[in-house]
Amino acid sequence: MTTTAPHEAGVAAPAVATPELLHELRRAVRGDVDAATRRRAEYSTDASNYRVVPQVVVVPRDTDDLLAVAEVARTTGTPLTVRGGGTSVAGNAIGPGIVVDTSRHLTAIGEIDPDARTAVVQPGVVMSALQAAAKPFGLRFGPDPSTQNRATLGGMIGNNACGPHAVAYGRTADNVVALDVVDGHGRRFTAGSGAGALDAVPGLASLVAANLPTIRTELGRFGRQVSGYSLEHLLPERGGDLAKMLVGTEGSLVTVLQATVNLVPIADAAVLVVLGYADMPSAADAVPALLAHGPLAVEGLDARLVDVVRRHRGEAHVPALPEGAGWLMVEMGGATREEALARAEAMVADAQAVSARVVPPGPEASSLWQIRADGAGLGGRTPSGAQAWPGWEDAAVPPERLGAYLRDFDALMARHGVDGLPYGHFGDGCIHVRLDVPLSRADDVPGFRAFMTEAAELVTSYGGSLSGEHGDGRARGELLGLMYSPDAIRLFGEVKELFDPTDVLNPGVVVRPRPIDADLRRPHARPLPRATGFAFAHDGGDLTTAVHRCVGVGKCRADSSAQGGFMCPSYLATRDEKDSTRGRARVLQEMANGTLVTRGPASREVHEVLDLCLSCKACSSDCPAGVDMAQYKAEVLYRTYKGRLRPVNHYALGWLPRWSALVGRLRLGRVANAVLGVRPVAKAVLALGGMDTRREIPRFAEVPFRTWWERRSAEGSTHANQGLGEASASTAAHATGGVDPARRVVLWSDSFSDGFDPDVPRAMITVLQDAGYEVIVPDRPACCGLTWISTGQLDGARRRLTDLLGVLGPYAVNGIPIVGVEPSCTAVLRSDLLDLLPDDPRAVAVAHATRTLAELLTAPAPLGPDAWDVPRLDGVSVLAQPHCHQHSVMGYDADRALLRATGAEVTSLAGCCGLAGNFGMERGHYDVSVAVAERALLPALRDAAPGTVLLADGFSCRTQADQLADAQGVHLAQLLADAIARR
Repeated sequence: MTTTAPHEAGVAAPAVATPELLHELRRAVRGDVDAATRRRAEYSTDASNYRVVPQVVVVPRDTDDLLAVAEVARTTGTPLTVRGGGTSVAGNAIGPGIVVDTSRHLTAIGEIDPDARTAVVQPGVVMSALQAAAKPFGLRFGPDPSTQNRATLGGMIGNNACGPHAVAYGRTADNVVALDVVDGHGRRFTAGSGAGALDAVPGLASLVAANLPTIRTELGRFGRQVSGYSLEHLLPERGGDLAKMLVGTEGSLVTVLQATVNLVPIADAAVLVVLGYADMPSAADAVPALLAHGPLAVEGLDARLVDVVRRHRGEAHVPALPEGAGWLMVEMGGATREEALARAEAMVADAQAVSARVVPPGPEASSLWQIRADGAGLGGRTPSGAQAWPGWEDAAVPPERLGAYLRDFDALMARHGVDGLPYGHFGDGCIHVRLDVPLSRADDVPGFRAFMTEAAELVTSYGGSLSGEHGDGRARGELLGLMYSPDAIRLFGEVKELFDPTDVLNPGVVVRPRPIDADLRRPHARPLPRATGFAFAHDGGDLTTAVHRCVGVGKCRADSSAQGGFMCPSYLATRDEKDSTRGRARVLQEMANGTLVTRGPASREVHEVLDLCLSCKACSSDCPAGVDMAQYKAEVLYRTYKGRLRPVNHYALGWLPRWSALVGRLRLGRVANAVLGVRPVAKAVLALGGMDTRREIPRFAEVPFRTWWERRSAEGSTHANQGLGEASASTAAHATGGVDPARRVVLWSDSFSDGFDPDVPRAMITVLQDAGYEVIVPDRPACCGLTWISTGQLDGARRRLTDLLGVLGPYAVNGIPIVGVEPSCTAVLRSDLLDLLPDDPRAVAVAHATRTLAELLTAPAPLGPDAWDVPRLDGVSVLAQPHCHQHSVMGYDADRALLRATGAEVTSLAGCCGLAGNFGMERGHYDVSVAVAERALLPALRDAAPGTVLLADGFSCRTQADQLADAQGVHLAQLLADAIARR
């Protein structure tokens, strides 16, 4: 093994592409050739610990483009790295020269042959898309990594991806039939198997023949040995399979243009068995006995990882698990459900488990698999809350030695004082774990190197592999000398020489690898100066730490709407990396680094990448790493414009509650609507306010809610208003007047409900009173500052929230629940309030007291309604558009439960409506706003049966449906109030 000095602190400015290189690429390629700073920042890292800024990013339109890029790289001697979804945890999808993104256009699925059970795919095909295309034939691709809804087949081929079902179907290498490739010489050929297959590369056959003892003794010793080059596939007794050997070579030998892959039958009758054990090593000890029963998957899950899910998503998202602190999730198949159950029972008898549970296909099983699928992101924080990193991510040992290895690995972590959440493919002996090895300072790097070296020595002592499925890349390439003999390392170099003599193809991995402590991203990120914006309490108050929550798992690039996900709407509309949560986080990380994006929060690149962020907050819940891009955007805007003149839309839309309150106070609603109803006038106002002139200005309420309430109170037609305003706690206690506080609720009518849609809070009163509550409307209005937050006017937001605490705080501290009307405003009280006023105890009280209408009405006693006759909606078809902020902060489960209780037939949409508050109104956002709406809302409205009710609690959602589809949406309160009136 070659020793390397620890990487020195400091980082040089990245190299830039020469005019000659850009000229050659633009001459040869029809696709995008982009050397802009922002684009290079987006592709400067993958899902690993490493950062290598490319000179240029190319997005080819077709195979001819990809060939042309490869030729330009070869003739100019420029390093070439081809990537798909960019989810590599080993740093093998980044490079210093040309980085090619195949995921945008090279996505064609060719012939699917159901008789031969094969499919032809381009390298940018996302694996879940192949599964969907093969499903009508009763087929699927066998290996299925957890990132399958964004990982591409090209990337899976590059890293020899496996996934849970590899125990039954093998690795990607075992499922590849042929590869259409071009090598470093510029030779294009089809890599296959059998007689003469090795002749495609002159000298390869003779090199294999001269090294048979080394290949036979050191390579292919067990299923998950994927480190290095898998030359065992070239052996004559293995069929001389060049295609399989090229799988897992990480783009360092060839560029894949197209692949023919095997498919397997779908196991429709599979059942999931969860086995509980005292701990993870004990679970691992049981694996060999289980393998004898032919399981389809054997996955390990640690109690600490499950606890992270509970804290991150709530108890409802963790199904009941058998007794234990470590579990095996075992999938058993069969020709019928009965046969699968019988095989499962026989397997359980040999499992030596503390307890077991059979989970039938359905929501519970899906939730369990989702915990496993999100492990890479959920494991990014240890139970203590420390950031955990990949690197020692997927080591593997023979399954019969897994338990002993885990015990020794636990001891190794203890010696180094690090923690992690192990999980993984126990059936194959492959363990995933992210570790909280300190990496935030240059002084941390030697400790990182020491741990990685000792971990490599440990796994090789068990006859294991540094990598079990993700490749070596920059994370482990240097350590291959601990796993292989000098003869094997030399042989890898000679193979590289045959395919790529000038080291153009993905240099720095496998052969002549970069040091494991070179190119690390985190140690070179500077703490950004503190500001008085968000507290970032979960990240030590540091924006740099917060943006490094993103480790690149790329769930934001997946279309997760089928699973109820909302992230990331602008990326799903544009398919541009800059519009993904990950792409934005990468640019913000480069802002912290300061060598590429150099002007801090005011950098043009930062504002470009944040421009199409809808601030929907879906990433705060859907991203397993807990990235909250809406907060980061608001913080950047705050730091950029603090003390400076802002864009005009920040005043027009950011101060909208102020304008609506002024209109209401002066009783100008009818006049304003009449004037703004004249289209030329409206367009002029929109243009002057920085808004898109294709939009319409929402109508002001002619009688705001608070005005209506005050009139009714004065007329004595309702209970006297018992708002407490600035009352002391003793006055608040007295004001309950002996009435059970659980039967009293505060109706908080936000600025939008008050000034634009007062019918909604009126309906809230009807519903709450029908449910047996005494409704309190505070004496003074209380604005949450939502529009100030979304435009980064955080000082103004804090002032409004401080005033709100003066209004709502006395109720909250006295145990009176606060019911919000508008989901986005309610979400502010449940989330951003705590991060903007972290030191005010009233903030905690208000956050805990605030509920949605459905949360209150479905709560258990004594908070919930007492013997309420739930209004019936039998026969009513409801199309529900959950608000993004509600999905992200409060969740929609209570609404679903309440709607089920009414008997309504509900179809719930997943995905943003596209308006997202001020976003869709702003100039330059209209087209994306419409494209987002076309993802779910607009098609659903077009396809809805006559009489279907659009249920949209969000004012923005109702406005979008009205303006784009002439559809009138209703709030849940209005739907229920109408049903109450029909009793």
